[in-house]
This record gives sequence, structure tokens and C-alpha cells, in this order.
Amino acid sequence: MSFYTIEQAPARLNRSELAVPGSQPSMFEKAAQSDVDVIFLDLEDAVAPDEKEQARKNIIKALNEIDWQGKTMSIRINGLDTHYMYRDVVDIVEQAGERLDLIMIPKVGTAADVYAVDMLVTQIEDSKSYQKRIGFEHIIETALGMQNVSEIAAASKRNESLHFGVADYAASTRARTTIIGGVNQDYSVLTDPAEDGSRDIHWGDMWHYALARMVVAARANGLRPIDGPFGDFQDVDGYRAAAKRAAVLGCEGKWAIHPSQIDLANEVMSPSEAEVTKAQRILQAMTEAAAAGKGAVSLDGRLIDYASIRQAEVLVEKARQIANG
Repeated sequence: MSFYTIEQAPARLNRSELAVPGSQPSMFEKAAQSDVDVIFLDLEDAVAPDEKEQARKNIIKALNEIDWQGKTMSIRINGLDTHYMYRDVVDIVEQAGERLDLIMIPKVGTAADVYAVDMLVTQIEDSKSYQKRIGFEHIIETALGMQNVSEIAAASKRNESLHFGVADYAASTRARTTIIGGVNQDYSVLTDPAEDGSRDIHWGDMWHYALARMVVAARANGLRPIDGPFGDFQDVDGYRAAAKRAAVLGCEGKWAIHPSQIDLANEVMSPSEAEVTKAQRILQAMTEAAAAGKGAVSLDGRLIDYASIRQAEVLVEKARQIANG
């Protein structure tokens, strides 16, 4: 390992993150009663311009009055390039900051964007004598943000997670797609012709590079990488497949833009009983190997060593976190 120590963000369950429009308070109680890990009350894309002010008031009232059942609470503010953003931060943090865990910052492009919000939040917290510090979630959803993702991830001690905003990212990079997440039949390869001249088509994941790059930046700075929305909430299999791809790359959570996606995210982003059992066996085998003076040992016909311990510890710790959540 490097001599440099990575400081880890506060440990939170973040398997599922539900988007709830601030302009629809009728949805708040249902969200509070759900099994989701994190809720973000949205002031940005899901709220029309003439509803922004009322949405703020709705969120302040909800944060102060609703029993959120111990869930992690976040707000998605409007972008720094709008005149809504400063009032989102000032009004909500001043009036409900003690009930708020996270602020989600959309379309983060540079580390300076993070610094600007950090400065504003810090001044409010200090003036109100808040004891708890609010964390930051950043949506990486532009070409500029992806270019600067490493600097963004390291820009503030408040940073907790990076999220891949696939729809705006597609628009920013001018990708030839109108879907929100999922796959595209044009992103595929052809096999060489078989003897009969036929060729197979293999679809690829057009978001693989972007998501993988974000995961590396997040993990290198001790943050949680979270996969963003999957637009077709009726496509259960498609959502599950997308979540599994994200999990394999290292993401520990995925957005739910509809309540039906919450259980899917929790299922995919939780280690299975079989995985946890195997991880526990690895730790036991390595404990016995260390006692015998060995640095590696065979388990079920496969070599395991000290790198295997680190992988197993991650799974066991996640299972413990879920059990205590």
C-alpha cells in the first residue's frame, strides 16, 4: 500500500437512493415509510421554475416535521449557474440544517464549484452554531465534470459520494441516445463471419468507461461511488442488470426514481448470504494460515492470500452494516 492514507467518508448505507420532487409533498410520507437507505428531496430537474420557491418551503417543513425513520436525508439543490442555488442553500440550511445530512450538488464541473458551496454552508453552520457538519454528494454529469472528477472528489472534507448522472452526461458529450441509462443496440461489435456467413452481435455497455472512471476517483478519495438513474422503471430486468454492472465495477448504490426500484437496488447492492459465508471462510482460512506461518493458502481449489483478506473484509463489513442499519 502507498504511504498515503486515504481518509474514508462517514460510513452510511447507500444501497438505494430515492429521488423525491420537492414540489410533491404528498410523496414525502410514503418515502419515509419505504425501505430506502437515502432520500434526496429534489429542487432541481424535477421541479418547474415557477414551483421552486414553494418546493423549498415544502422541504423545510418536511425536514422539520416528518419522522424520516432514521433515513439519511439529502437535498438536491439547483445548479451553481442558476439564481435559485444560493437561496436553496441559505433557506434550507438555516431553517432545517440540523435535520439535514447531505447536500447533493448537480452538474459539478470543477473543484471551485465545490469550494463555493462549502464556503456558503460553513458560514451558515457557524452562524447557527450547528454541531453537525453537512456532507456533500456530487453528481458527475457533464464532460467538464468527468474531466475534473479527481479534483472534484478531493475538493472538500465534506465530500461523501460521487454519483453518475447518465442523462445529462449523454447530453453533454452529445452521445447518440435518448435513453436514461441502460444499453444501446448501436454500441455493439460483430463477430467474424462463421462458415455459413452468419455473424453474432454482442452489445456493450456504453457507460462503462465513464462509470469506471468515476469509481476510481471516488475510491481514491474515500468516497462512495453511486450509479444514477435508470429511466424505464417498468423494466425490472434492465434495472437489475444495470445495477449489477455498476456493483461489479465497485459502486455501492444506485438511484431509485420510482419506489418500485428501491427493493431492486437493495437486493443487488447487498452481498448475498453465500458471498458473506465464503468471505468469512476466507478470513478463517487466512487466520489459520497466519498461525502456521503461511502467507497464502488454498481454499476450494483456489489460491487465497493477503489481498483476499481485504476483499473478504469489505463484504463482511458491508453485511454487518446492513444488519445494523
